[in-house]
Amino acid sequence: MRKHLEIFAVTGLPEVAAGDDLAGLIGEAADLRDGDVVAVTSKIVSKAEGRLSTGTRDAAIDDELVRVVARRGDTRIVQTRHGLVLAAAGTDTSNTAPGTVLLLPVDPDLSARQLRAALKDRYDVNVGVVVTDTLGRPWRVGQIDLAIGAAGVRVVEDLRGTTDSHGNVLAVTEPAVADEIASAGELVKGKADGVPVAVLRGLADVVLPVGEDGPGARALVRDAASDMFSLGTREAARAAVLERTPPAGPREVDPSLWDGLLADDEDVHLEVLDTSIAVFGDNPVAVGIIAERLAVLLHAEGYGVTVRTGSGSEATVTFGSRSR
Repeated sequence: MRKHLEIFAVTGLPEVAAGDDLAGLIGEAADLRDGDVVAVTSKIVSKAEGRLSTGTRDAAIDDELVRVVARRGDTRIVQTRHGLVLAAAGTDTSNTAPGTVLLLPVDPDLSARQLRAALKDRYDVNVGVVVTDTLGRPWRVGQIDLAIGAAGVRVVEDLRGTTDSHGNVLAVTEPAVADEIASAGELVKGKADGVPVAVLRGLADVVLPVGEDGPGARALVRDAASDMFSLGTREAARAAVLERTPPAGPREVDPSLWDGLLADDEDVHLEVLDTSIAVFGDNPVAVGIIAERLAVLLHAEGYGVTVRTGSGSEATVTFGSRSR
């Protein structure tokens, strides 16, 4: 258990420009020691790496995104090539020349590794490095700094299988240490104070030995298979209705998926076949409604699905693995 943690703002850094030596600037301004963690705002990393785009911010977002997660008016929540889901692809137009847009580093983990190595080479200190950016969070008001790049730190502390103070076995507990470091550093950096770097002292137990950089912040990005919130609510509804894909192969289905679907339509019936579900009854409108609702439920569970209506009061919902 850590009993003490110190956080220092690194002040006196000049305005950073393309080609500047970040390791030299930070190393001269900060009294670094072995076991320290350096939290660096991504903005100065991007500036040093020349990650400036000319043109509009909308155009920059288009270039940086791989998919749109949600859209409300002019605001876009997107996934970037890094796997990050954030507003405006992390682009920034503050503290940059008019007509330019600041982009995230191409590879924040690589940026962190290079900075860590340079600090070791020049100042003979073994420190961890976390590259931070400001993100909003689902279900919460406000923004915090999180890790988008990391080197030399354990980004996740896996406590699964250990026991708590009452002897209960922890099943899912994995503190995101790199994110906690990023947020803690922001407490002394401040958004409006122009302080882009903080040093955290007292976390030597999460700093890796020289030569071990760890998996980086990329390991904090949840993969598609375990992402339960891959789209915004409106976008998910639109995809379920208008963007369904046909089945590409067999896949079993659990009838509990549509429990309650027929509660208000006792005259509509379902028959589950190998790769399809027959929907039938006396009222063709009710049959069609149930078939479409069933298709939406299947789509939401990751099935490829199509609906075909028959000549009478029947419809067939075909399901299976989603086409790629």
